[in-house]
Amino acid sequence: MSKQIIISISREYGSGGHEIGRKLAEKLDVEFFDRNLLEEIANVHNVDTNTLRKYDEKPRNPFLSRTVRGYSNSPEQNIAEMQFTLLKHKAADEDSFVILGRCSDEIFTGIADVLKIFIRGDLDTKVKRVMEKRGMDAREAVKTIERHDKKRRAYHDYFCHSKWGEASSYDLCIDSGKLGIDGTVDFIADFVHSYLKQRDGE
Repeated sequence: MSKQIIISISREYGSGGHEIGRKLAEKLDVEFFDRNLLEEIANVHNVDTNTLRKYDEKPRNPFLSRTVRGYSNSPEQNIAEMQFTLLKHKAADEDSFVILGRCSDEIFTGIADVLKIFIRGDLDTKVKRVMEKRGMDAREAVKTIERHDKKRRAYHDYFCHSKWGEASSYDLCIDSGKLGIDGTVDFIADFVHSYLKQRDGE
């Protein structure tokens, strides 16, 4: 792309947000960032990637952590801050990319041109998807969806002023069950291209 654009994707668990983000990045020919950010951080800080994954996108435990003189002993908070810093550096370098989660709907404020997208889904579609992906029954799938979404909301709302999942926090909210994964990718890609044409005065 001739000018920078960052596509921030937030998603409900089971909505297919990861697959949509990855396919969207391929379609737009830009990088896709998700947990692969942890590999970069692990290499820089010489730590095990699996250790970082244990605390990735999770809210800080207020009962087991504290901050003294600006330094936190919370692994969840420290890993989040490292990811925010890395992403801000990529944005400052004027890279274009698709980023999944990681408070990306807010951390680039004043740095880059960002389109903020929230992907949701009706419960039946999400349950079916989780059952197929993880080999669960319907009851287990519902509990898994509720648990993951609760953690995502807590993580996001701890670091951000905006509220996770509220329509006013995003430029586009879409139910992936209406068009399917590929249809949702195409719809978002068209939305991005239309935005770029308007932005660039074409």
